[in-house]
Amino acid sequence: MLTRRHIRVKVMQAVYSLNKSGQEDLTKQEKFLLYNMEQMQDLYLLLLQLLLALKDQAENKMVLSKKKHLATELEKNPSRNFIENKVLALIDSHASFSEIIKKKKLNYWEQDDEYAAIIYNILREQEWYAAYLAKKEPSFKEDQEFLIRLYKEIIAPNEKLYEYLEDKRLTWLDDYPLVNTLMVKMLSKISLKNIGTVLIPDVYKDKEDRNFALKLFREVITNDEKLYSEIEGKTPNWDKERIAGLDMIILKMGISEFLYFPSIPVRATINEYLEISKEYSTPKSSIFINGILDKLVKDFSETNKLNKIGRGLK
Repeated sequence: MLTRRHIRVKVMQAVYSLNKSGQEDLTKQEKFLLYNMEQMQDLYLLLLQLLLALKDQAENKMVLSKKKHLATELEKNPSRNFIENKVLALIDSHASFSEIIKKKKLNYWEQDDEYAAIIYNILREQEWYAAYLAKKEPSFKEDQEFLIRLYKEIIAPNEKLYEYLEDKRLTWLDDYPLVNTLMVKMLSKISLKNIGTVLIPDVYKDKEDRNFALKLFREVITNDEKLYSEIEGKTPNWDKERIAGLDMIILKMGISEFLYFPSIPVRATINEYLEISKEYSTPKSSIFINGILDKLVKDFSETNKLNKIGRGLK
């Protein structure tokens, strides 16, 4: 689920939080880092559950329409295509999904069903939704394509939903684009045969990614003075106070990877932090960071500090 870039962003945020709070309890901060990373899975599950909440909205609407005193023929015999969507039925009946929702207490849409109602009402206005409902016994693939379109065109770009998620957990905003991609990918792949492996992705690709996050965090925090001393003198036109706080953290993270992560190629490190700086720091940060890191790589190579082995030599 988490990419290496996303892990780096989470570490950057944890270092920034520690610097601001002035806390010295490294173990406590490591737990916060892990918690922060694992929240991404909660967001994924919540958005997956939203699809089921929309189905419930459709079913409730159908029940109310049937009870109308002067119900039309269509209201008396409505299409059940969305309610009986085969992909949603597969997800809803999967034991591991129900268990993890219950365990994590992610019953948000029961409490805040007005957001599901807002999205469902937008869906009802779409011509392609009416066309889907008009289909006679849609296939699994047609049900799949409908859900992908629903997610991409209505759920993912919905501003009310975005604001709701921001109010619930601020860190989810960084996770949202990646989770949206994962959701569409899952909906495109899911089948009866593979649901056990594709429905709920693991937080980490492997144990190495989790260890990478903790090690990077520890190296940046415990070697703070040493890392700063490497930067000193490489920024003749800037003093410590003038370097943006996030830029300093990004530089220290990059230097940590140069010195303490022998299997990570130098170019991979630089490229990752340039992209992170473009998204999270000032407009000119990427140019500044690229210049400093390039200069440090040359210095470390000349002084044999750059200890790279295996794939790190690429």
